[in-house]
Amino acid sequence: MRETRTLEFKESITNTFLKTVSAFSNYDGGSILFGIDDDGNVKGIPDPVQACLDIENKINDSISPQPNYILELQNNDQTIKLTVRPGEQKPYLYKSKAYKRNDSATIEVDTLEFSRLVLDGKNIRFEELPCKKQNLSFDVLQHKLKESVQIESFNKDTLKTLNLYNDQNGYNNAAGILADQNDFPGIDIVKFGENISIIKKRATFDNISILEVYDKSIDIFRDYYQYEVIESADRKKVEKVPEAAFREAIANALIHRVWDVESQIRVLMFDDKIEIVSPGGLPAGITEDEYLDGKISVLRNRNLANVFYRLGFVEIFGTGIKRIKQLYEEGLQKPDFDVTENTIKIILPIFEKNANLTEDERRIYKVLSKTMLKSISEIAPYVPFGKSKTTQLLKEMRKKGVVVIAGRGRGTKYRIK
Repeated sequence: MRETRTLEFKESITNTFLKTVSAFSNYDGGSILFGIDDDGNVKGIPDPVQACLDIENKINDSISPQPNYILELQNNDQTIKLTVRPGEQKPYLYKSKAYKRNDSATIEVDTLEFSRLVLDGKNIRFEELPCKKQNLSFDVLQHKLKESVQIESFNKDTLKTLNLYNDQNGYNNAAGILADQNDFPGIDIVKFGENISIIKKRATFDNISILEVYDKSIDIFRDYYQYEVIESADRKKVEKVPEAAFREAIANALIHRVWDVESQIRVLMFDDKIEIVSPGGLPAGITEDEYLDGKISVLRNRNLANVFYRLGFVEIFGTGIKRIKQLYEEGLQKPDFDVTENTIKIILPIFEKNANLTEDERRIYKVLSKTMLKSISEIAPYVPFGKSKTTQLLKEMRKKGVVVIAGRGRGTKYRIK
């Protein structure tokens, strides 16, 4: 047993545990076990009944507002378990400061995080706050609505229906983010060559409607990951990466990111994959497993999500990740997702249809996917078998139409077809 983000050990009862009570109340809840040392060894608490009273008095006297917690005796009354539930009246303060968990440590929140807790306690989201800039135009939004839902007129009543405007506060931040010109960050796209030292293209889209950001990002995607082939008299479009998957990933990044930080969404384009990195981790109330499985949808920016839904950019809320996975069901490589406290990264590999490769052949394929050409000597260190078997597997992969062999003798090299 070890300490985690939601579990802390205290060998004795000192006031330091109160910071963790604040942290658990402000975020996802957790437990503190008293009478256990840092290594998880049971040491016991003398007079546990009196200790429970002391813990209760310390919490009631020091944490404001009153947190929701339960005290239980455990291990034949040798230890005490304090369970703290997430609170609704955030921020929960200890000595006028709010705390959060950083891995297995408890730290004070910064100014930005404190302001988020205040809004959360009032059930207000950043996108619902009045926009600092009130002189806004919406030509892009109007055009998109006319194109997709055939609206006959566009005025402030339309914006009220979309929860972007009210008579008391004017335009909110969601309206600002959708406006033709604004003060919000957008997307930074970089297309790399053979390595990260070679940049083929860089495009940054800031301070414009995210609807235009969305369109411009897709245009660049098409330049590098789509092409046409002529078969007889017909032209056939080929997608190196499924466009539908890229659209879902970009829409997901735009409507789920945090907008109160001056940070762009980063799109890194490589020959073998695309990485989309969005500022802001998961919203409160959803775990990584729930996010990846599409079991539950928690909308950080519900007004923006509603606009994207009405325009047909996204389907049912919360299905984006599941849909990306479905688009790669027949692919040799699958999309990957990396969730941290402050970012969400979606990795879309080049789509190669599964050619019924064996497990060993898949390992070689993964090595070859990292570069254009490799020799046996360059492949062998990364697979759990010798050069002879590697050579034989590559020959089988060639028969399946997956691998191309170039050169002869010691100069023989292999690449994915």
